Amino acid sequence: MGTVSYYTAEGLQKLKDELAELKTKGRAEVARQLAEARDKGDLSENAEYDAAKDAQGHLELKIAKLEEVVGNARLIDDSNLDMSKALILSKVKIKNLNNGMVMDYCLVSEEEANLAAGKISVKSPIGKGLLGKSVGDVAEIIIPAGKIKFEILEISR
Repeated sequence: MGTVSYYTAEGLQKLKDELAELKTKGRAEVARQLAEARDKGDLSENAEYDAAKDAQGHLELKIAKLEEVVGNARLIDDSNLDMSKALILSKVKIKNLNNGMVMDYCLVSEEEANLAAGKISVKSPIGKGLLGKSVGDVAEIIIPAGKIKFEILEISR
């Protein structure tokens, strides 16, 4: 039994698209490589065939893992999320009390995290530190560089 993870509709669709691509294009490509290597004769000393069989094994493993992730994925229903606390999918405006900088982050699942887009994982130190906090709370977060205090200014969806 895998771990249940929560995704936005967009994030789950990306996973499903990737899975479909691996099952179609990925498998077709591996089959082509195997056929090509097979045509070159003696399989016992055929490094290309071995490499293609390896690639096939890796692909099937990746497909199996992704199928498990998709099977255990749950869509986030934001209609019943508590708006007063920072939860997954919350947009949180925080002020770094060490340097006065104000930042906006969206808390997302680990797979959807993208710092450049302002999406931080709920499993990251900052994400973990913000979860469950309310507006006006101060989150003390220990990062490799030391301790940072963030004041939560605003929470929205």
